[in-house]
Amino acid sequence: MQPIRLNEVNEFIQNNIGEFHERRDASLQTLRLQKVLSKKNPYLFKAKNINDAHDLVKLLFDAHLSSQEETIFGDFLEKLAIFVCGKVFRGAKSAAEGIDLEFTRDSVRYIVAVKSGPNWGNSSQIKRMVDNFRQAKKILRTGNNQLNIQAINGCCYGRTEKPDKGDYMKICGQEFWEFISANDRIFVDIIEPIGYQAKERTEKFHVEYARVLNLFTHEFMEEFCIDGRIDWDKLVRFNSEKRIRRKKKD
Repeated sequence: MQPIRLNEVNEFIQNNIGEFHERRDASLQTLRLQKVLSKKNPYLFKAKNINDAHDLVKLLFDAHLSSQEETIFGDFLEKLAIFVCGKVFRGAKSAAEGIDLEFTRDSVRYIVAVKSGPNWGNSSQIKRMVDNFRQAKKILRTGNNQLNIQAINGCCYGRTEKPDKGDYMKICGQEFWEFISANDRIFVDIIEPIGYQAKERTEKFHVEYARVLNLFTHEFMEEFCIDGRIDWDKLVRFNSEKRIRRKKKD
């Protein structure tokens, strides 16, 4: 084990956090109103009595961007976790499907699926993770049936009350960062460097955000409003109406 040096972590974050901002900017610039409308539930917004076109578009827009940001930032946190573990325990990105990190600590081979937070998936996604753990164990034990392997679902923030899930252990927040770094403070130490250039990058993002939101609102009113009122019938049809599938010619 090699103790982690905070300056190394800070340098890694400052060199890589820009990718999060760049990908977030790109996702905004390439977004199309039709894509947002096709992915969200129009019935929910009608049930909430939202009749202002700008408010509706903003809610749809924000919900989509929030989901995108979670995914993009999750990728960054995964890279950071692998870097930290690599410095301390020589951990590395796994070649096994669905496994993000492998390393050995105290004679145990750990296989880790890294997630942003504890509430990350439904039952089918969790089942897929468990299947990936089982397959990875099978491959790693080829030629060495006695290898001690522990599967871990590591979450970068949050807590869990019941870490033992049977097929794997779930550890979150401080426990996860301490587990991969042997440092009980690193979960706090990383918060400040993550804000590197955040103010400048976010101000730039908000200018583009306002521009796209205005364009989307104008487009929505042109396509889905009649005399200033939302045409819910047309909106629901756009979102959910069945399409005629053309039969393929022999």
